[in-house]
Amino acid sequence: MNWLMPPETAAQERIWMAFPPQGASVFENAESAHEARTAWAAVAHAIIDFEPVSMIVDPADRAVAPKYLSREIDVVEAPLDDAWMRDIGPTFVRGTDGRVAAVDWVFNGWGARDWARWDNDAHIGRFVGQLAGVEIVSSSLVNEGGGIQVDGEGTVLVTETVQLDPSRNPGLDRHAVEVELARTIGARHVIWLPRGPSLETRRGSAHVDTWTSSSPFPLPDGCWFMCRTTPHILTTRSPRKSSTCWHRATTSTERYGR
Repeated sequence: MNWLMPPETAAQERIWMAFPPQGASVFENAESAHEARTAWAAVAHAIIDFEPVSMIVDPADRAVAPKYLSREIDVVEAPLDDAWMRDIGPTFVRGTDGRVAAVDWVFNGWGARDWARWDNDAHIGRFVGQLAGVEIVSSSLVNEGGGIQVDGEGTVLVTETVQLDPSRNPGLDRHAVEVELARTIGARHVIWLPRGPSLETRRGSAHVDTWTSSSPFPLPDGCWFMCRTTPHILTTRSPRKSSTCWHRATTSTERYGR
């Protein structure tokens, strides 16, 4: 079966989210925990007007979750370590016959970061795919949803700091990664950026979606490229690398040469 990851602008049947569990990386104290859970709930309630939302809730939070989530939100219990469903969840793809499948990447805490826990989150991709009732496409690639950005026509943006990270995929080269991306998400043309804009920050080790996902990259003849000047997001210590990313992204062509 040939699978293809659709663009983020494609129609969706459901949104999957993870309720920030106790000890989540977005928490610093009780106040920040409340703020994070309030923000997650606000997003879920904004979406529910347009499509169903399923919220994974850690069993330890079954009593507190209803204080934030209305009954309109579909609550599913499962052990969680963190709240970044984009990274820990599966990547949904569609086959040439129209079937939907869920790619279950290997998740290891963004490269086994010393602040991360992932014993539970490593199982969320398969768990969500099974709940969705779709075929599971297992992958040996350590990857996160934030580490790939597609146009829905076979072009994918990635960063060397994620897919070639020795703490994620030791020994893998570009070719091996591209072969696996072709098998799982239908990548036919891979654009490699040296890094994302947040290499020196605490999380993600420079995900490509930090560059592009604030606007729909999947334009068939181009892409929106986000520039940030906030010091903690785009560091001034690496202006040359940032310039290289910009040059590669803006001078590369997609699958059909556009």
